[in-house]
Amino acid sequence: MATITQAFVLGAGLGTRLRPLTDDLPKPLVPIFQKPLITFALDHLIDIGIESFMINTHRLPEQFANAFANQTYRDRPVRLVHEPELLGTGGGIKNIEPYLKSALFIAYSGDVLTDIDLQPLIDEHFRCGNDVTLALRDTGLAAAVAFRNGRVVDISNRYGMAGNHDFANIAVWNPGIFERIPPDRRISFIPIIADWIGAGGKIGGVVLNDGKWFNIGSRTEYLEVHLMISEEHWKPHYLKTSAWPERVAASAIVDRTAQLRGCTVVGRDCRVGAEAILEDTILWPGAQIASKSHLRGCIVRANQKVNGIHRDIDI
Repeated sequence: MATITQAFVLGAGLGTRLRPLTDDLPKPLVPIFQKPLITFALDHLIDIGIESFMINTHRLPEQFANAFANQTYRDRPVRLVHEPELLGTGGGIKNIEPYLKSALFIAYSGDVLTDIDLQPLIDEHFRCGNDVTLALRDTGLAAAVAFRNGRVVDISNRYGMAGNHDFANIAVWNPGIFERIPPDRRISFIPIIADWIGAGGKIGGVVLNDGKWFNIGSRTEYLEVHLMISEEHWKPHYLKTSAWPERVAASAIVDRTAQLRGCTVVGRDCRVGAEAILEDTILWPGAQIASKSHLRGCIVRANQKVNGIHRDIDI
């Protein structure tokens, strides 16, 4: 079986659409039932044989350093590559060239949550001898990729061919990509691929519509993902621990008279006071809810203190 051993996980996005939740926590680190979002990508990649990771950072790099304090994840090395100035998806790839050198790699967006089967993507890349192979999907969000007979023939309508699939934010890249990206420049990978198509590059794709796929871009989507996991008892196949999903962290203290209703999640070191009522509310680590408070549809950020009645807000 063809394998790839290194991965580039994109963590440098601004998370603008998820603000204010991302004001003091990068989007890839937001918790999903206590588990940082980006670690789902790492677990997924480990499941297909990835042995080392590079993660680019921009905003709040110290948060990533804390999350991977030993520069490892599940005993695999993690190298954090900081971008003082945001370089975009293409520039980010160019920036990791010194660490990847001449080997192919898989790139995976650190803010995507999915359980799609990645092995067909890798198999197709090797079978066809592609320069790049994109994971494609019918997401309902966009259709920027024109995919015909196993080939990506246009992207973002560069050559006037209508798109019929969306890019699923996962791709296999040959090291030839590095010579096609200018150094020290902010640039998306999209014009790079478009140019490569025009130059006769072998740009392939695999449509992976099975399984779940979420790009969590708003507080509504963030809450909906928790609700889906709760209602459907969803757990990605690559997640081997029995401890997830964890509704109430072991270190949280919840008064015996408090009520946790619906899809409520209580993070580590949280405190919920007497007779408090939480409905469909998510508490990030260290949040403190005063006695007799009533929260519905709220997200309480880390270490915040809350009292009173609140509905459908971020605190």
